[in-house]
Amino acid sequence: MSTSDRLVAAPRRASRWRHADGAWPNTLALGWLLACWAGSLALLVTGPAAARVIGTLGLAHAMILSAYFLHEFAHHSIFRDPAANRRWGEAMSWLAGSAYARFEDLRHKHMRHHVDRADVITFDVRAFLRNGPAWRRRLVLACEWAHVPAIEVLMHGYVIVQPFIVAERRDRRRRVLLVLALRLAAFALLAWASPWALAGYTVAWLLMVTVLRYADAYQHTYEGFALLDPKAPLPPVAPGAPPRDHAYEQANTYSNLVSTRWPWLNLLLLNFAFHNAHHERPIEPWHRLPALHAALYPEAAGDPEGHAQTLPMARYLRSYHRHRLSRVLEDDYGVVGSGPDRADAFRGAYGVSFLTAI
Repeated sequence: MSTSDRLVAAPRRASRWRHADGAWPNTLALGWLLACWAGSLALLVTGPAAARVIGTLGLAHAMILSAYFLHEFAHHSIFRDPAANRRWGEAMSWLAGSAYARFEDLRHKHMRHHVDRADVITFDVRAFLRNGPAWRRRLVLACEWAHVPAIEVLMHGYVIVQPFIVAERRDRRRRVLLVLALRLAAFALLAWASPWALAGYTVAWLLMVTVLRYADAYQHTYEGFALLDPKAPLPPVAPGAPPRDHAYEQANTYSNLVSTRWPWLNLLLLNFAFHNAHHERPIEPWHRLPALHAALYPEAAGDPEGHAQTLPMARYLRSYHRHRLSRVLEDDYGVVGSGPDRADAFRGAYGVSFLTAI
């Protein structure tokens, strides 16, 4: 057999991408993310004042994309090889500032959200505030009144301290100490290069957290459960309550689109806002979600804002602001009504980020 015959007969090498049409979208998006992260950090260190503002916003944008790519890697929707998804997921967690938790822990928590059709946490932040000293509660409420994401900061902080106060998490101590040492060294280097750069990084991270929780807060009217054991089963469904089945999942999930007029703006959140489509088919990659959403709800094509499961972000801005304090201590997420003001009684949720493995 000639060399040319052997080449023709050789089996075609399988693509590394899980979906054949994902090569270009993922290559371009990941390339943009990494370039934006590095370029924005460079602007923060070396640029003039105006450039530092651009650098802060650009870094926040890159962090937001890294968080949503972490979510994609958790679903193994990018690469065929689970190990490749895990490696890239770990990298994204570093860029998003959430590397204190293991990628597999982040993935386990998020998979429970899909399988159990509930919000499951191991740190009851509301009980922590209700049962704690009054000064702590007042401080958190004051921060939240000013739209400083104190609840999310507490959740991220608990990821760091949990291995030292919960015996079952002792094996995470070494990782937390290593990540903490590396990040503190990086922050010290950044402050030495430019104190403004460290300030810009902090603001960028807080912007990322704020954007993520603004999206997370209004995607579900699920029940929330605080379980000390992350593997413990949920309590049974209350008598008379609907079962946590597929119908319940879709009825209690909302596609909080960034924009219905300019759909391309949803790319700013890596199409995460097409949330009903994501829950209908969790393995569907980000670049296919708009098409899946359109297939699920063809009746919404003429009036997307009037569709029951479509809740554009502009519709709940007033509710987000109005309930910013009651949302801190209340367990009930509220209800979605009908009409243009249907989100007014939708209080939303805090502390359900997929960046915290608790």
